Amino acid sequence: MSRRARVVTVEALTPRAKVPYRATDGSAAFDLASSVRSALRAGVVTKVPTGLRLRAPPGTFLEVRPRSGLASRGVLMLNAPGTIDRDYSGEVFVPLTYLFRGRYWIKPGDRIAQVRVVPDEPTRFRRGKVIAMRSRSGGFGSTGR
Repeated sequence: MSRRARVVTVEALTPRAKVPYRATDGSAAFDLASSVRSALRAGVVTKVPTGLRLRAPPGTFLEVRPRSGLASRGVLMLNAPGTIDRDYSGEVFVPLTYLFRGRYWIKPGDRIAQVRVVPDEPTRFRRGKVIAMRSRSGGFGSTGR
């Protein structure tokens, strides 16, 4: 049984902007690329532009996630995962920082993050008593290493 693909609307704001794509058929997310050359420095947050505006399909939102290949080189995405609300219409930026001394150069076309479509289920909150499901209520490492 085939399902119809969801369609994310993509607007390129610069000629160097690349439409997000899956690196392999088994990839869970679509790679986002930088549209400019940027220098990442230790401890400095750099908002790297993608040159794209993205609009999620109705009933969804977009989630921006880090790429493990960059993390293995000391490049971290802050505020991960990032959320692109359905009503956001600005350019997508990825906040990156570098862990080591010196600089890490991002070139136009370098894959800097991943984006995925996430269902946005109708939800509401109500006041009430929360009954513990089991005896654990610790959090922050309470189950060990």
